[in-house]
Amino acid sequence: MRKGLKHVVARALGLRKEMPLSFYALDVLFRRILRQNAEVKWAVHHTSTIRNPRQLVVGQGTFPGDSPGVYINADNGITIGDFTNVGPQVGLISANHDLVVNTKGEAAPPLRIGSFCWLGMGAVVLPGVELGDFTVVGAGAVVTRSFPAGYCVVAGNPARLLKQLNQDECDAQARREYERHAAGK
Repeated sequence: MRKGLKHVVARALGLRKEMPLSFYALDVLFRRILRQNAEVKWAVHHTSTIRNPRQLVVGQGTFPGDSPGVYINADNGITIGDFTNVGPQVGLISANHDLVVNTKGEAAPPLRIGSFCWLGMGAVVLPGVELGDFTVVGAGAVVTRSFPAGYCVVAGNPARLLKQLNQDECDAQARREYERHAAGK
């Protein structure tokens, strides 16, 4: 009965079933009471930082910052597609500063990350990078250039193409995920 009640409460509040209620309790403490990441519209891990969330556009089923230690600087804009996973300790950086005057920000093109991407633990994506749909970024990678075609695995410092993924298989998985999401599962 207790588990059933938790499920009913979680559904009523719009909470994700894969996240424990303790995650949301800490979110209330840090975001609502202590005002850390207060402007973010979704639950964020208390060790993650999202700078300028008004410049961060996310698709359905994507919750950047729910993993521990994520750093997102959206000063110049970041767009992340549907059902993209952002692992622990990932850095998404859309802005930089002047090399001499480090208090002076520099304009940079926005970051664009497609749908169904996976950013592994400790990966860093730098300003102006575009990652196409189904791009998997290996743990610890530093992505300095774009991979706009997607359907690939990249890793290393700087990140380089390791493998192409089967586009038909990926697209079939995307259709299944959208159907599952539409059915409320």
